[in-house]
Amino acid sequence: MKRILYLISLVVFLGCFPLAFAATPVPPGNRNAEQPGVPGASARRTKANNTTYEAKYRKIYALIKNDGKLRSKIKQAASLYGIDPMHIVGAIVGEHTYNVDAYDRLQTYYVKAAAYLSNKLVFAYNGESVGDFVARPQFAKCKGMRDSYDLWSCREAVWNMAFRGNNVDGANFPNNRFSAIFFQPLYAGQTFGLGQLNPLTALQMSDLVSRISGLPQLDADDAQRVYETIMDPDLTLAYVAATLKTSIEAYKSIAGFDISRNPGVTATLYNVGNPEQRAYALKSENSKRQAAGEAPKLPEENYYGWLVNEKMPELQALF
Repeated sequence: MKRILYLISLVVFLGCFPLAFAATPVPPGNRNAEQPGVPGASARRTKANNTTYEAKYRKIYALIKNDGKLRSKIKQAASLYGIDPMHIVGAIVGEHTYNVDAYDRLQTYYVKAAAYLSNKLVFAYNGESVGDFVARPQFAKCKGMRDSYDLWSCREAVWNMAFRGNNVDGANFPNNRFSAIFFQPLYAGQTFGLGQLNPLTALQMSDLVSRISGLPQLDADDAQRVYETIMDPDLTLAYVAATLKTSIEAYKSIAGFDISRNPGVTATLYNVGNPEQRAYALKSENSKRQAAGEAPKLPEENYYGWLVNEKMPELQALF
């Protein structure tokens, strides 16, 4: 009898604590009734190119619709990384609707990828390569990190804390993103390829992609190869899938939300980046809401993810 009472009390006690793996599912669709505001830079760029968001959406939609091989590649990448293909589709559609125009044919991306191998590219700032830069003593705490995601995320955090907008060792460093300063030798602030990845993101995902897809690891000292990988659709889709998978896992393990059924949310994170920081911020906000007796806040889509969810029935029909 004592043992039974003990077990009952233990069950009641444990029931007071939520299970770590019981993430709250985020349902499909938008949380916002109307589309959040689009940044002015995107609007100006679109207007300058004499086009509209709807025209750009239709262009990337047509590329996916008319290219069965591309749809097959998307499905294969999604299956390999254990995610719904709509997450990859959403990221691609969002990028080409709000950031750049899609090329008319997939073959153009292969041509562009080959062209990067003929350029002598170096990731550097003011003549200092990024390899030499991250050897500075400020980055010492990152040395023990083996995984490329942890390593480059650590280096990005050190840049933000120690260098960004500061004078260090007699040199002034710009108040700008690590990726914009060291990883854009061609066009500062831009991303590239079908998935519109930036080189820093590709370097972060290198180990995960190597483990799952078996692709060679990327090296910051070989900028040409990094750019070729980003531009080549046969290679970049693995990096797109890995980036989305990382966001899904971050929100599940940190914020306690399963966003795997909402491509608009994963597209939003693909657009804004830093999923772990955003997951921790949401977790902190919900802790405060819980203490105040308020309902938790669900992850929300931005303007980019809102469009993805709004167009989801049409996009799903392609697959």
